[in-house]
Amino acid sequence: MTNLFQVSGVDLIPLQRTRLATEDQLEGWIARNPRSIGLNVLICGRQVATAHGGRIDLLGLDREGNVAIIELKRDRTPREIVAQILDYASWVRKLSPKDINEIAVEYLKNSLSAVFESYFGEPLPEKLNSSHSMLIVASEFDDASRRIVEYLSDEYGVSINTAFFNVFEHNGTMLLATDWLIDQEQVVEKARARKELPWSGWYYVNVGEPDRSWEDERRYGFLAAGGGSQYSGKLRKLQPGDPVFAYQKGRGYVGYGLVAQPSMPASEFEVDGRRLFDLPLAEPELKHEAGDPEMQEYAVGVDWKRTYPVTEAKWADGLFANQNIVCRLTHPATIEFLKKHFPEAVTNQEEPPA
Repeated sequence: MTNLFQVSGVDLIPLQRTRLATEDQLEGWIARNPRSIGLNVLICGRQVATAHGGRIDLLGLDREGNVAIIELKRDRTPREIVAQILDYASWVRKLSPKDINEIAVEYLKNSLSAVFESYFGEPLPEKLNSSHSMLIVASEFDDASRRIVEYLSDEYGVSINTAFFNVFEHNGTMLLATDWLIDQEQVVEKARARKELPWSGWYYVNVGEPDRSWEDERRYGFLAAGGGSQYSGKLRKLQPGDPVFAYQKGRGYVGYGLVAQPSMPASEFEVDGRRLFDLPLAEPELKHEAGDPEMQEYAVGVDWKRTYPVTEAKWADGLFANQNIVCRLTHPATIEFLKKHFPEAVTNQEEPPA
């Protein structure tokens, strides 16, 4: 159970727990801002009627075009809502891109592609609904239902999770606290691992022009991401010694190297004893929001073994590329292609992690 306290000198004063007038309030808040519960999706449907007579509270799309089913626990028992969301998922998995577009246009009153690009800053992926996830939003959950959700995630790699919310009142102001049953990153990784080919041991990373300069990154030995923890937080996956392939959006693969330093604020990153921000940068916008833990740029140090300028990026039709800041590289044809253009990767490759 989440508790909140007001700090008063050396004392902690517990805040009064309260209830929402209706849970429709919470549905509305999530519909307008799903990041309020830590979910980076575009809501594209609300009270979506299924072919089985049910209604999905909220339907969303993540930046990869995968569908998110969001259900709020109202008057149903926890076990009933687990069964309900699994039933909804059995319907969602068969939705075609055309179906999703029709649902989205009805809700958004606009083109899905236009709203998606405005929301994520990236074009709508060509392939939609390659996979789906389930999220139950509840104020409380009984122990048996927790065990069911954890079992489905841990044993079978089902992308299912629970977000908890608690409402407090303080001086006439309503406060909302949220938390997850299972770390959402772990849920996503387990579900992905069940479907993907064995991991090569190599990571795919986006170098992200025009927001940052590949020439800066290859010259000074780093990778960067910012503009929110949903982007910069992905860099925390990378640890010293991890092999990475850098991809420039729309151009191709431009670098291979080994992680030398874990993620840190770019304002603290040093190159040969000098602060990165004190060096001449081709993209000074790298300094945006410096000092803001949420929005500022973060950097991972990389010992580049081979790099190419963007004009010489390596690419061929059918290779793997997506919008992820960091992800595991498993695509066989891409791996073989990269071995030819970055032979250092073969030399440095060790046994893939289990």
